[in-house]
Amino acid sequence: TYRHRFAVKPGITGWAQINGSRGPTPTLADMQRRAALDLWYIENQSLRLDIQILLRTVLAEITRRTNAF
Repeated sequence: TYRHRFAVKPGITGWAQINGSRGPTPTLADMQRRAALDLWYIENQSLRLDIQILLRTVLAEITRRTNAF
């Protein structure tokens, strides 16, 4: 199912990023978590979810609670 991650083009933010799974993936568990979050997004994508992601991204940036590069 890993190849399904390529069904969605990358953007400036995403479900994995707002759920703390950004940056290096030094362990297999980190890689699996990020892939699982990406696959969950693909299966549940909607305009409402995209708006929620954008709002949470803005909130994280304002409060500086992000671990994105």
